[in-house]
Amino acid sequence: MKVISNNKKAFYDYFVSDLVEAGIVLEGCEVKSVRAGGASLTDSFVVIKNGEMFLKNAYIKPYEKTTSYKPDERKTRKLLLNKSEIQKFERMTKEKGFTIVATKIYFNKSNRVKVEIGLAKGKKLYDKRQTLKEKSIKRDIERYSI
Repeated sequence: MKVISNNKKAFYDYFVSDLVEAGIVLEGCEVKSVRAGGASLTDSFVVIKNGEMFLKNAYIKPYEKTTSYKPDERKTRKLLLNKSEIQKFERMTKEKGFTIVATKIYFNKSNRVKVEIGLAKGKKLYDKRQTLKEKSIKRDIERYSI
């Protein structure tokens, strides 16, 4: 698995659970750009419309060697999931106040572009401070144990 982009901010701002692998509909030049590392999931999110999931605000840099057609960098892209998974996500977002965020974009073993999405619930400021404190303690322990 070759990871192209991680959304570290999603794990900082949200409690992320129920991670699922989803396919994404891309055009040829977009796949080449992703392969070259030109993708970012910062500030991206997922919406559900008419029983389909769409990734919004994900950045895919235009491929430099394309001459004619260059798609929009932040266009809405369709995600490919089973109907039951989409219904599960839709139910959770409506009932319990969750949102859906993209956490990772990568190539799987069969060289297909995949997006890892998960249910997210917002963190409060004191939760973020606690997370930073735990990371700092782990770093100090590793530093002194060497």
